Amino acid sequence: MKQEQNLAYDTLIAGGGIAGIVTALELLQQGQQVCIIDRDTPEKFGGLARWAFGGMALCSTKEQKRMKIADSASLLLKDWHSFADFNDEDIWPKAWAKEYAEHNHEKVYQWLNSLGFKFLPAVNWVERGLYVPGNSVPRYHVLWGTGWELVEVLIAKLNPFMAQGKLTILYQHKVIKPLYQEGRAIGVSVLDEQTKRGFDIKAEQVVIACGGINGSTEKVKAHWHKPWGEPPKSLLNGANPISDGELHEAVAELGGKLTHVDKMWNYAAGIRHPQAEFEGHGLSLIPCKSALWLDHKGRRIGPMPLVTGFDTNYLCEQVAKQEKPWTWQVLNWEIAAKELAVSGSLHNPYIRDKKFLHFVKEILLGNHRLIKQLEQESQDFLVADTVEELAEKMNRLTDESYIEAGELRQQIQYFDQTLSRGDALQNDDQIRRIQHARQWRPDSLRTCKPKPILAKGRGKLIAIKLQLISRKSLGGIQTNLDSQVLNEQGEPISGLYCVGEAAGFGGGGANGFRSLEGTFLSACILTARNAATAISKQNKKQEQH
Repeated sequence: MKQEQNLAYDTLIAGGGIAGIVTALELLQQGQQVCIIDRDTPEKFGGLARWAFGGMALCSTKEQKRMKIADSASLLLKDWHSFADFNDEDIWPKAWAKEYAEHNHEKVYQWLNSLGFKFLPAVNWVERGLYVPGNSVPRYHVLWGTGWELVEVLIAKLNPFMAQGKLTILYQHKVIKPLYQEGRAIGVSVLDEQTKRGFDIKAEQVVIACGGINGSTEKVKAHWHKPWGEPPKSLLNGANPISDGELHEAVAELGGKLTHVDKMWNYAAGIRHPQAEFEGHGLSLIPCKSALWLDHKGRRIGPMPLVTGFDTNYLCEQVAKQEKPWTWQVLNWEIAAKELAVSGSLHNPYIRDKKFLHFVKEILLGNHRLIKQLEQESQDFLVADTVEELAEKMNRLTDESYIEAGELRQQIQYFDQTLSRGDALQNDDQIRRIQHARQWRPDSLRTCKPKPILAKGRGKLIAIKLQLISRKSLGGIQTNLDSQVLNEQGEPISGLYCVGEAAGFGGGGANGFRSLEGTFLSACILTARNAATAISKQNKKQEQH
């Protein structure tokens, strides 16, 4: 490839997501000359973080103390290990788990506070665990302004460095591979994806921040977790096609170690995106706890009913094992208005735009705005007056008429009859978990008191056609605590770093088999800040010599 004239930097960052942006900002503040190479367009700079809800798993925060939640780094690490199911070889994933537990407060929470960010006052309790313990206490903090605000504020902090000529951003450019010479990374080979022109860029350090592999549904299927059986015949894409894993493979060819690529954080409740930007584009729902989760024939999935908020990987495993690649949630308007949510900034405008009174009103009175929007925009969101009408609409969305109205009514009535017996005579695991969730006040505000679905006055019936949706990679390029890329012998590759999802959020798999949720945006910040600190220290040592 042709050497592009006058393109040489202190640090080159492959990827303009939140991990790349934080790395760049920290290095620019240390006086470095930095280049970010991003495959997307300028308006999408910030990657998936721009569209993220902004939830972060944090401990020992002011918000927790205000709610009298006794949390600590040691308790977080204990919960982390319970969910992660690490093995003896997971030395660096364990080290990063410890790093996160012990330093999330200082390196993420306090850092964000210092930049003026705030969190919603209510701390949510997610991933409580099902067959193994998860979060012992609530620690899911929602960023006020969502991931959109995070990206916008940090970009604003980059702008002065661009004006000074200290920062260069190349949009719609693809990093093909790192350049390697005399035992160290010395730059990258780049492709301008508009002109198809290739060239090289030199740098003292290269930071891989390209995201995960889950933007490629084919790679998701190829690396499907084998104990779960065959991958689903189809699934939606909830990431971005540019996160295709090709740069991971290029780093591996250079000698970098890839680990745990079969570990993923996908979701079981995706619908086709109403404003799809690419083929298979999906939208991830936060499904309702009070809805019945049914198979393609309208039968309740079991023997353990599927209920969100306890073990996301279990939901994905059970949905993947179904006969067809879709499932259904059946509920009523009252449940949907109180419980249904869409993950991300786009469908949470009052949090994104920081309109607190509007947000509180929707919490108290129900999010009818969202339900009406989905009814109008989504072909997977069906509304009907009767069970018979609902069954007919459900059958129109599939290749055969799998749903029999009488069977569907029987499934709903059986659940309703269980509820009508009163608290003392109810024996249903879904009801038990709903009652457990409602004991925590923030969850009680978003979870209906159990009542029959077909009861009068609860609004129209709703069925949502759901599919598995790809989201995040839990595995990736293995790194040490300085975010240096490690080779197969466990030694750092000089000059080469990796941050965020590309690094499996640290160490090539810091979350292990399951995430406690909210460990992604925050880990992007953590791994990025560790990388920037290490690069700055290394440069100071070189200057002294």
